Amino acid sequence: MPDAVVIGAGPNGLVAANVLLDAGWSVEVLEAQEEPGGAVRSDRGVHPDYVSDVFSAFYPLAAASPVLARLDLAAEGLRWSHAPSVLAHPLRDGRCAVLERRVQDTCAGLAEFAGADGEAWEDMYRTWARVGPDLVQALFTPFPPVRSGLRLAARLRASGGLRLARKLALPVRRLGEEEFRGEGGRLLLAGNALHADLAPEAAGSGGFGWLMSMLGQSHGFPVPVGGSGALTAALVSRLRRRGGALRCGERVAAVVVRGGTAVGVRTGGGETVGARRAVLADTSAQALYRDLVGEEHLPSRLLRDLEHFHWDFATFKLDWALTGRVPWTAPQAAGAGTVHVADGVDGLTRFAAQIAAGQVPDEPFTLFGQMTTADPTRSPAGTESAWAYTHLPQHITSDAGPDRITGRWDAREQEAMADRIEAQVERIAPGFRSLIRARRILAPTTLQAMDENLHNGAINNGTTALHQQAIFRPTPGTGRPETPVKGLYLASAAAHPGGGVHGAPGANAARAALRRHGLHALLHRAQRV
Repeated sequence: MPDAVVIGAGPNGLVAANVLLDAGWSVEVLEAQEEPGGAVRSDRGVHPDYVSDVFSAFYPLAAASPVLARLDLAAEGLRWSHAPSVLAHPLRDGRCAVLERRVQDTCAGLAEFAGADGEAWEDMYRTWARVGPDLVQALFTPFPPVRSGLRLAARLRASGGLRLARKLALPVRRLGEEEFRGEGGRLLLAGNALHADLAPEAAGSGGFGWLMSMLGQSHGFPVPVGGSGALTAALVSRLRRRGGALRCGERVAAVVVRGGTAVGVRTGGGETVGARRAVLADTSAQALYRDLVGEEHLPSRLLRDLEHFHWDFATFKLDWALTGRVPWTAPQAAGAGTVHVADGVDGLTRFAAQIAAGQVPDEPFTLFGQMTTADPTRSPAGTESAWAYTHLPQHITSDAGPDRITGRWDAREQEAMADRIEAQVERIAPGFRSLIRARRILAPTTLQAMDENLHNGAINNGTTALHQQAIFRPTPGTGRPETPVKGLYLASAAAHPGGGVHGAPGANAARAALRRHGLHALLHRAQRV
């Protein structure tokens, strides 16, 4: 019997298992899919000559994560690669906002939109340089972040205190208008905010857009050499080298609870796997509480709160094997790993408003990834392994476009949505469609079937909005991984600090389990004295 059972071999589950192994625990990880990785997987499913990232692709949060840094995955063979430029937002008139690897180059580009905007970006980055490291440390530790929080508070006071806090609480549209005279800086901030489900007018979207933009400036948007699966392979290699067990194709059907304590799990095949000390769940909050634990073991208030759980946007994704590089009308976009496709901040606002109304956007904001540009191993020289995704309502009420998409996602609807995304790219990269050698469509229902944590394609396991962060994640409480069942811990992005590939929810859950048993050991020794 292992000390701990981890449900799910996504990045958070694998991080949790590694942290426990480092503390000397024995660990068994059970994964329902036939391969590990969750939303960190790559394959050659689009074309045998092209490596495609099936889900996530660029990892600024992983690059900044102190959690992953402590695991030293380079020792397991993980290597990172960067595109020449981090991110670009081309416009139809040929102008292009570019987040470059060097801050001086970003500033020079933004100054072409408005003369003083280069200085404004540099000032923003100087603030990040002062507070960023402590902010990241505070974000990636259990809530409340006492020691890192105190350091951060001191840094914030030295960097403007309440005025900086006000800026980060602003909607990203307002933050961009206050900081920049031209459109370039505003585009970078607003596009990055919409990597999550934060509309340009949402409170706090300025802080998220600033965070992602500054992470991109300081750490880039790196990719694992050889595909995102290389990150998973490194975590699995480390786990096995330290004696951990991983079993794929083993669906957990229930958490076994006795006397209010989690003592193991039962698989779909009827096997009971006991756990001497803890069960950690890299699952959605709903799946854990409603499906695996059961209402009889949970307080009624938690069950009522779950009824108000807010999922983030649905996602529709395309993967392509392209015979050549994308012919962007703005040449600066050619060297960027990530390209944002939208008609300015107003286009982003319109897109988000349609989603809020339950409509399928007629001109969807598209995040486009040029993977061979970022990592030349992904496809033959002169070609491009590419992808794009857009967001959709969780519940579709109508289609703002002409295709009558309802959310059934049959073959007709999938093809219509794919064509709509490609048309958006074609508008600012004429000839793009002629380069398509093969494509793969991943509708929201397909994404969920491949990773159950991606509820209808929700990539962050719950909204990034302020009402479901920190002490409100996943429901109002402590913002910690402990659950009402002793020995059971929520180790997924449904827990603080939320989505993104950084490993913090898994590490937080593992440390919570270790603290509990460390305290029990101390009490036991004290009783014997």
